[in-house]
Amino acid sequence: MTFPGAVADRETAAYALVGAPLDVSTSFRPGTRFGPRRVRDFGEQFDDFDHHTGRHFTDLGVYDHGDVGPSADTAEYLTYLESAISEFDRDGAVPLLVGGEHTVTVAAVRALDPDVFVCTDAHLDLRDSYAGDDLSHATVTHHALSVADRAVVLGARTGSEAEWERASERDVTVVPPEDVADWTPDFEGERAYCSVDIDAADPGFAPGTGTPEPFGLSPRELRDVVRAVAPHAVGFDVVEVNDRDDGQAATLAAKLLRAFVFAHADA
Repeated sequence: MTFPGAVADRETAAYALVGAPLDVSTSFRPGTRFGPRRVRDFGEQFDDFDHHTGRHFTDLGVYDHGDVGPSADTAEYLTYLESAISEFDRDGAVPLLVGGEHTVTVAAVRALDPDVFVCTDAHLDLRDSYAGDDLSHATVTHHALSVADRAVVLGARTGSEAEWERASERDVTVVPPEDVADWTPDFEGERAYCSVDIDAADPGFAPGTGTPEPFGLSPRELRDVVRAVAPHAVGFDVVEVNDRDDGQAATLAAKLLRAFVFAHADA
């Protein structure tokens, strides 16, 4: 199935949704390979009309490319995914990536070359490697900083001692959960990339994720972040949804993707 409300014509698309069901480095509860399918499925229920912007989703030109299936080699897969995202960017369609584990974000950041990487995440993801894997889902912000000038991590509440030390450097801003509601972007013309790791949400709202971490963000706080970043963003993703709940995480992910599109189109 395609994402509900998606258009059939790739040539006129303003947004391009790409599923990336990578599920190789999840360190606790696997299942992110089912994320794109579940986000599409649980996005079926929403009304076409958005009262906040006065727009209809079906008028906004979202094309669903389907899934880019992973290969056995993660580095090779990221290169292929990067090429697909770059092609949509060249064609003038804003990429919308649906994971899959958070590692897929690396491909999008490499393709789009943002100035600032903005991420909602329970974890800092600043490790050089994890369990011997330098493309682990726990290394995403580390890799993003090889491209972007700086990173803003909203909702982080756990990490290794070395990660917290790295996060204290000038090119990283960490906004703890209790301060996210008061955060506003200060991008001053910078090109942003917006990544939503669904585990930024408190697991009471989105239990279907690989490494749930208590004391997280509310859905409303996540929505407000997405709306605030969208006007500055060259791309968006929502990742780390798995099949280990009754659809709470996928429902939230689908709604956040729609919130991004509405806010970006309305900017």
